[in-house]
Amino acid sequence: MENSILKTKIWKQKSSPERTLVDVLTQELNAPEIIAKMLVQRGIDSSDKVKKFFNPRIGDMHDPFLMKDMDKAIERIQTAQQQKEGVLIFGDYDVDGTTSVALAYSFFKDKFDKIDYYIPDRYKEGYGISNDGIEYAKANGLSLIIALDCGIRSVDKIDYATSMGIDFIICDHHLPGAEIPKAVAVLDPKRSDCEYPFKELAGCGIGLKLAQAYSQVNDLDEREYLQYLDYATLSIASDIVPIVDENRIIAHFGLKIINQQPRIGLRKLKEISINKDELTIGDLVFYIGPRINAAGRMDDAKSAVKMLIASDEATADEYANELQTQNASRKLVDQKITADFQEIIAKKPALLDRKTHVFYKEDWHKGVVGIAASRAIELYYRPTIILTKSGEGILAGSARSISGFDVHAALEKCSEHLIQFGGHMYAAGMTLKAENLDAFREAFEKVGEEMLDEEMLTPKVYYDAELDANEVDMKFLNILNKMAPFGPGNMTPVFYAKNLKDDGTGKIIGQTQEHIRLNIKRSKDAIAAVGFGMASQFADIKKADSFEACFQINENVFRNVSSLQLMLKDIRITKDV
Repeated sequence: MENSILKTKIWKQKSSPERTLVDVLTQELNAPEIIAKMLVQRGIDSSDKVKKFFNPRIGDMHDPFLMKDMDKAIERIQTAQQQKEGVLIFGDYDVDGTTSVALAYSFFKDKFDKIDYYIPDRYKEGYGISNDGIEYAKANGLSLIIALDCGIRSVDKIDYATSMGIDFIICDHHLPGAEIPKAVAVLDPKRSDCEYPFKELAGCGIGLKLAQAYSQVNDLDEREYLQYLDYATLSIASDIVPIVDENRIIAHFGLKIINQQPRIGLRKLKEISINKDELTIGDLVFYIGPRINAAGRMDDAKSAVKMLIASDEATADEYANELQTQNASRKLVDQKITADFQEIIAKKPALLDRKTHVFYKEDWHKGVVGIAASRAIELYYRPTIILTKSGEGILAGSARSISGFDVHAALEKCSEHLIQFGGHMYAAGMTLKAENLDAFREAFEKVGEEMLDEEMLTPKVYYDAELDANEVDMKFLNILNKMAPFGPGNMTPVFYAKNLKDDGTGKIIGQTQEHIRLNIKRSKDAIAAVGFGMASQFADIKKADSFEACFQINENVFRNVSSLQLMLKDIRITKDV
């Protein structure tokens, strides 16, 4: 069912960098000018920054004790050790949460006589610190809870734990509310009173800093905590945090572990999900992350932790295959929800004129609503909230946003209609009373009308620079690859080229015949170009004198033969003048 309202995308070149800086870097790097331009565009505008960018060093990680309350956290952990207390590692059910738990549990398990981990049930307990988790700690004689990737807004839950004689150390990276919970220590760089120099760590990154601080105080070899950079890298990729500063260092070395010395569970998961030797951040985002996430979405996230910390082949095999099965189920559910909201639009086409979309159906799967919201944005490019029933008279859901629209701030403006909410600029979760749905939907639309204009509602393709297709060769790609790992803050370069023409051998491909593969003419040879979802434009491409395109460059390996290919982001048929 096709009812998309996507307009022709706007193409925008990223800002032109200062000429002098480009000239200096071009000379120093002995590299093409276009590389220097892209570096300056990304804020890499001096020799010192270039050195740090191309040569990340563990030694450039920040002092963990710059983080507010880190000293209190380490002191409380050491007290727990001295007094033989039991410790509970508590984390969220997504990739960031499960990798955080895997890291903290693995790091501390031989440092306490009594240690356990707990991940709340998405459906019974919901997001964040839960009474059930606190009561589990109490029942099992665990008097210290280290909470990761959650807790910064759990003021009442921390009070409840205190009344039960249980202390909390919170390791979170979400935006705090008006009140900071009264935990023993609250580690969160986004606290207004925290002077930690880098604010964009993932939740697992906060766990890594805790392990680093503990190692320093106890004179442990740095390998004690650095061996877990792979977990932190998975969380960086899946939580879509900027891969700059400390996150770049973590991701650089974490990818080396994943590719050169993979943990047995991750190796098994890789073997059944992607046929590729060297994984990139993108591969973690699209192949590994969704399978780890599927555990918490479809069933119990503990199976993800068990896979991550597995120490033998049989256990790793069992849980990797379980995640693969759960991910297949997740895909089917995702497809069903997408078809459902497309049907809602078909029955009420006036919804296409709204600035925002809030969809609700009581039987939608709670664990997949976030993914479904992203699907809706692909179709309609509107800030979208997908809601489902979550208990008697209660709705729960996820919000996803478009470029430039702060969905967390928007929810704040509608908070009178919500029970609770939390998240980031582009993704958030919320609960509300069913009776408030209509009022919330209209309030959210009103905020959308205030904050969004037509240009914001038009998807954009940002490209770094214009590039002649003849300039694309393996040497150029090798230089580009040195700029990795790519992600927010350092996105994979996108180029613009004009006067392109298929050599006549292009064709429509894919099981559903949705994609195209072209062979673009060049002065000496042709270069392959792949466009996903572009089959409808194939006939025009074949007839046109030429076309222009925005694209990325990658290496395609097929049957051990390597070749260059362009990954098309968007194409336009060149109009006759």
